[in-house]
Amino acid sequence: MIVVHHLNNSRSQRVLWLLEELGLPYEIKHYQRDPRTMLAPPALKAVHPLGKSPVITDGELTVAESGAIVEYLLDRYGEGRLRPPAGTPERLRFTYWLHFAEGTAMNPLLMKLVFNRILNAPMPFFAKPIARGIATKVLSAYVEPNIKSQLEYMEAELGKSEWFAGSEFGAADIQMSFPLEAAAQRAGLDDRYPKLLAWLERIHARPAYHRALQRGGPYAYARG
Repeated sequence: MIVVHHLNNSRSQRVLWLLEELGLPYEIKHYQRDPRTMLAPPALKAVHPLGKSPVITDGELTVAESGAIVEYLLDRYGEGRLRPPAGTPERLRFTYWLHFAEGTAMNPLLMKLVFNRILNAPMPFFAKPIARGIATKVLSAYVEPNIKSQLEYMEAELGKSEWFAGSEFGAADIQMSFPLEAAAQRAGLDDRYPKLLAWLERIHARPAYHRALQRGGPYAYARG
């Protein structure tokens, strides 16, 4: 039996969604973030040494990292579903977006989260101007321009097809959901990007998406 070690408000929600799309049986072991630090609890280190989510166990196997989990589940249980056939241009696009989600899209989003916390963090009065000055400079000179560039790029790419890997919904769209939901919450994904917003509406309307929410529990990014 597949067990999803599910951390609230995390990338592991995508794993639940993928399993629902595939119609596979699975169990969930729930973990809650520390309300102060927002970090995963130490109990996750008993599953994987890094103590992070997502991670699944399937019998004797433990698989971590979102992209690796997606590929494992599709290889073992997918039966050709949710990704284009090997050797096609669509498959190449699928592989690209599967890895773009974490390899490129998430980096500036995480930096924005970190530097925004620095702006609002309590600290000695003499350190505030320095820390906040550095954070503001990094956000304005690097982080926010990168996010804007990426959103413009993704908007243009969705002008080529309805879904990220082509004309059909697939696991690349599941993988891309987290960075785009995060961008809609806190990084400027708004009416300037109508194709991305329409894509978010389409994924949020999928029955499997809602089944995953029901099983996974509260998820702050569910609505852009």
